[in-house]
Amino acid sequence: MKIKKSHYLFIALLSISLVSCGQKQKKGSATEEAETTISLISPSELNNRNEDILIIDVRTPEEFASGHLENSVNIDYKADNFEELVGELDRNQDVYVYCKVGGRSGRSAKVLEDLGFKKVYDLDGGIIAWEKDGLKTVK
Repeated sequence: MKIKKSHYLFIALLSISLVSCGQKQKKGSATEEAETTISLISPSELNNRNEDILIIDVRTPEEFASGHLENSVNIDYKADNFEELVGELDRNQDVYVYCKVGGRSGRSAKVLEDLGFKKVYDLDGGIIAWEKDGLKTVK
């Protein structure tokens, strides 16, 4: 039985793709599976989480002062040292981020993912959606 050259090419490509799918990604100096997940979370879901969670408001200090989620900390995404500041946090702790409507928090979540945080939640619609749902903020 003769095998055509095209069959050899198909088998070779299939073998390469199967091997590459099992590869681990290298992060830093240790080889590990890529485990970070970024999930959108609704205002009501976030409001129902227990009080001992890390919530980061990535808006400016002025925006934060005008009203923010209770127990949130302000780390301004636009600050020159944003990566340094969030890099000091525990990468194994779940992190919740929000901004005004979702743009900066989405970019912040990506930074956290790139830094190796395991689970990042992004408040869908930001503080605007939070307030629209009638949930309270503090000043």
